[in-house]
Amino acid sequence: MLGATVLTAFNDNAAITFLSTMVPNISDSLKYAVVAGAVAGGGLTIIANAPNPAGVAILKKYFNNEVSPGGILAGAVIPTAIAWLIFWCFLNRS
Repeated sequence: MLGATVLTAFNDNAAITFLSTMVPNISDSLKYAVVAGAVAGGGLTIIANAPNPAGVAILKKYFNNEVSPGGILAGAVIPTAIAWLIFWCFLNRS
């Protein structure tokens, strides 16, 4: 789950989840972990997620017309951690 969260900052969520389905004999709980990690990390990048460029276009006046990877990470780390912990709790229930 952590690996998928980190990868989603650099790759498209759909690519991560699709590639995980290609792994033979992957368990249902591991499938859940990959999808949950990809969803939780969805705000960590601009390019890999379709809504993020629109959000940047709307909010760029608050970023002094510059959006940095560090700024994105700083803004997304707390919501990502909260989502990650919620998904982690459900993973441990199954």
